[in-house]
Amino acid sequence: MLKGRKIVLGVTGGIAAYKAAELVRELVRAGAEVFVVMTRNAQAFITPLTFQTLSGHSVTTELFSLTEESEIGHIALADRAELLAIAPATANIIGKIAAGIADDILTTIVMATKAPVLLAPAMNVHMWENPICQENIQKLRSRGFHFIDPEAGELACGYEGKGRLAEIPAIVEEIRSILSPKDLSGETLLVTAGPTEEPIDPVRFLSNRSSGKMGFAVARAARRRGAQVILVSGPSALPAPSGVKFIPVRTASEMREAVLGSLPGVSTLVMAAAVSDYRPKGTSPEKIKKSRAELSLPLELNPDILHEAGQRKEKRLLIGFAAETESLLANARKKLAEKNLDLIVANDVRLPGAGFQVDTNVAKLIDRSGKVEELPLMSKEDLADCVLDRVLLLRSA
Repeated sequence: MLKGRKIVLGVTGGIAAYKAAELVRELVRAGAEVFVVMTRNAQAFITPLTFQTLSGHSVTTELFSLTEESEIGHIALADRAELLAIAPATANIIGKIAAGIADDILTTIVMATKAPVLLAPAMNVHMWENPICQENIQKLRSRGFHFIDPEAGELACGYEGKGRLAEIPAIVEEIRSILSPKDLSGETLLVTAGPTEEPIDPVRFLSNRSSGKMGFAVARAARRRGAQVILVSGPSALPAPSGVKFIPVRTASEMREAVLGSLPGVSTLVMAAAVSDYRPKGTSPEKIKKSRAELSLPLELNPDILHEAGQRKEKRLLIGFAAETESLLANARKKLAEKNLDLIVANDVRLPGAGFQVDTNVAKLIDRSGKVEELPLMSKEDLADCVLDRVLLLRSA
């Protein structure tokens, strides 16, 4: 998504300016070309050399400078930008942009560019809450400017409250979202993710190795592409994606209740969760103590959420996943038919780079016609977009 995209990053004079270096690193790591513009006050906190080293491009600091091709620097950058991000964005820069002031290199680029503009504010909590600052932000929002709000916490000035620069992964995600085509606008996706945990006693449970990475990737990608997203997830260490309705659950029964209760209005289900097939027949109210005797643990079947969703499918699209260790295609095709799926994503978890707790996958997509599309090793983020591309194809069929 970001590979080859040209992003102009404005850095203004706040203590959070040092975090912009990590933002440049992450954008470059994702394949973007980053061109940094610094205000005079920003240079009091961090040097242009830092950004030049990280971005691989010269840093612009002066308004009346020419490029190597003798173009006017601020006009060239304004034209080059596919997106202009300002992080951190101080109360001062927000006010100047809202007032239409263009008296330095950054504000001039803002006035000259036709690219979308994202502002990531960072400031003292009282400055953030100041009615004038909030009026300026609302004015810019109404003009089509994008914002990612600051977080609450301990601030450099010693105060506690809202004003910390948003986390770098959240800013990168917002940039991805702004640059993504909104080809899923009008769709409402329900995505399941993660494992389930079936309690044995107050301290033990049955589960599996799912991390939730695949389902979370689908939820993020769908949100970027304009869909309304409901994410139902079992226990996972991953943060809830921004902009989605997040429903945390623990057991298969809780997941079933959340999924079936959310069906009205849902147009597509992507069932990526690794639901435990069995649960203990009874849960001990106290911790089961170790003894020399063998322990027998009776199990019973959990509800088959995917099958129930298939029975209630109506006009919805239903996509399932099959993580297998043998007879991949045969098992996936069987599941496709039995669960009334439109598409199944099958992967052999024994392959290097595939399966649980990794950021990549090797998958085959199988549709109701029996067509198999073999995908190479790719990130789960990229696989999520491949699955959503198939949603569009199925909708147009």
